Amino acid sequence: PAARRRLREFLRDDLAHYDRARDEPAAGATSLLSPRLRWGELSPHTVWHETVEAGAGGRFLSELGWREFAWHVLFHHPDLASRNLRPEFDAFPWPRLKPTHLDAWQRGRTGVALVDAGMKELWHTGYMHNRVRMVAASFLVKNLLIDWRRGEEWFWDTLVDADGANNPFNWQWVAGSGADAAPYFRIFNPQLQARKFDSDAHYVREWAPEHLGEHPPEPIVDLGETRRAALDAYEHVKRAARA
Repeated sequence: PAARRRLREFLRDDLAHYDRARDEPAAGATSLLSPRLRWGELSPHTVWHETVEAGAGGRFLSELGWREFAWHVLFHHPDLASRNLRPEFDAFPWPRLKPTHLDAWQRGRTGVALVDAGMKELWHTGYMHNRVRMVAASFLVKNLLIDWRRGEEWFWDTLVDADGANNPFNWQWVAGSGADAAPYFRIFNPQLQARKFDSDAHYVREWAPEHLGEHPPEPIVDLGETRRAALDAYEHVKRAARA
């Protein structure tokens, strides 16, 4: 009953603002239905048809379709959480893991405001805004150069909406190894993302206010240097694929 009530509230009060505000983590414009779908309290068919009957949909329905596509991919690739969907990415030269970097990411202590805010929201609530998930995942894979599977495992343990399809599917999308993956050269700049989608720092103020004080924490890595290192690693993958 609570899941059906949330769906009705979203369709009545929030869907009209979804396309415009869905990427702003402090806007409260997302459906918050993902845990309901993950645990079977709602079926995707119910959400789809009630949305259509409400005379709306647009981007929201496309996101629901994207969720179903992840399950289609998992059906054909049941090892999606452990194996690169695109085998050429097996040649990615992951450096030796730095446990301190992984721990800093997990605990929201990277010194990067939007990443830390998202990881702390996750730790405290079991949820993270989708835009921030992409930024935090990109930072782990393409700035810390930590294997996407480490991030997938952490999200699996901490997200209340993590499921066997969407979690690895979206991690592989960010890493560049999955179906219809983000281009390898697309590396989210978390500082630019914060200025664009949290310009008033409402989200950061709620979850990582230490970044707004007189002495904010320093980033554990240089964003420019690590971006260049990631691009070099992806070039290695391209060369290996051609060889």
